[in-house]
Amino acid sequence: MSGLVVRARRVVLPDGERAAAVHTEDGRITAVTAFDDAPADAVTLADDEVLLPGLVDSHVHVNEPGRTHWEGFASATRAAIAGGVTTIVDMPLNSIPATTSVEALHVKREAAKGQVAADVAFWGGAVPGNLDQLRPLLDAGVVGFKCFLLDSGVPEFPPLDEAGLRAVLAELAAVDGLLIAHAEDADVIAAAPDPVGPSYAGFLASRPGAAEETAIGRLVAATRDTGARTHVVHLADADALPLLRRARAEGVQITVETCPHYLTFAAEGVPDGATSFKCCPPIREVRHREGLWSALTDGDVDQVVSDHSPCTPDLKRLEDGDFGAAWGGIASLQVALPAVWTGARERGIALAEIVRWMATAPARLAGLSTKGAIEVGRDADLVAFAPDERWTVGDLEHRNPVTPYTGRSLTGAVRRTWLRGEIADGSPIGRLLDRG
Repeated sequence: MSGLVVRARRVVLPDGERAAAVHTEDGRITAVTAFDDAPADAVTLADDEVLLPGLVDSHVHVNEPGRTHWEGFASATRAAIAGGVTTIVDMPLNSIPATTSVEALHVKREAAKGQVAADVAFWGGAVPGNLDQLRPLLDAGVVGFKCFLLDSGVPEFPPLDEAGLRAVLAELAAVDGLLIAHAEDADVIAAAPDPVGPSYAGFLASRPGAAEETAIGRLVAATRDTGARTHVVHLADADALPLLRRARAEGVQITVETCPHYLTFAAEGVPDGATSFKCCPPIREVRHREGLWSALTDGDVDQVVSDHSPCTPDLKRLEDGDFGAAWGGIASLQVALPAVWTGARERGIALAEIVRWMATAPARLAGLSTKGAIEVGRDADLVAFAPDERWTVGDLEHRNPVTPYTGRSLTGAVRRTWLRGEIADGSPIGRLLDRG
């Protein structure tokens, strides 16, 4: 790993894009110099390539152990590397056991050991009855805690009620811990029509935007009252943005993410029966998609991460297209960067913004201070990206590559990836990371 130098005519750095040579030693960036200030054996990117920092995806459901047939550490991290993602943060649910105790964290780390092609950090879970596990889990290395404010879809990860939410936030506020929340309101959804059959409009009506707004309102109030730090995962409803904007202006410590599928697709274009598009909260109408793009450029949404949540094809109910019965989750880890870049370039948004949303901000959220930027002292996680190359989504590294992106033309291709200065080719060179 000693002595790698990579140079390019376009390098995305924290202070802007310019020609530069990135010098590394023992897996860390040691200097960023002028393009011509490089040794003869430096790796020089092609004229159509841009050097980016490795992306950080802080929202990935790996599902191993317990549901490894849905996805696993080997396949998920190979897909990450192929998509320019050098660090993922694994979600605590859909694996069995869920990561809600120190013992369960150890089980998960043992399952991952020796398999990972990218670096992997871990979220813990906040569920009823594990309040006494939160501080020990932080001490054991989790970067924060995920909770649900309604049924998660799996019995081993129940939601927090209002009292439970506030108890968790009070506990975390005392140690500056972070809670990230799936914010939909169960009562609002219970009052909506049940989703039945192949109608996408019917499924959308079953999870109205008001469910996000009500739950986010609860989360904002509890965050304000406890002085804790919280984060809204996978925002789909642009009508919740004024509430979040006001809370942030008041000093409430709450951040927000959205996902590539909410920025790429729109309800008007989802065919009936196309259950590969099912996720919760759902892909909403065009006005929500455009509202999320505006919120990103205005700084009201902080980051874009995949919410990669695959399952086996039978659980997607592809044969009968039943949105009510299908598993809700979109597989997108490998295509997240080109999907977001395709939409961004159509709107005149620069690559530097993509880096901020998909590398720097997720690294900051997870407290991974050596990740997310091409900067002296950071890990030498680098990506050679061809922003003008067009390609069609076909075979992917995901274990079950059922995805709404299949057959879609995207712009921007990952050509090479380095992890801590070493060429990442899908072999298990990744590390398991602890908080901080």
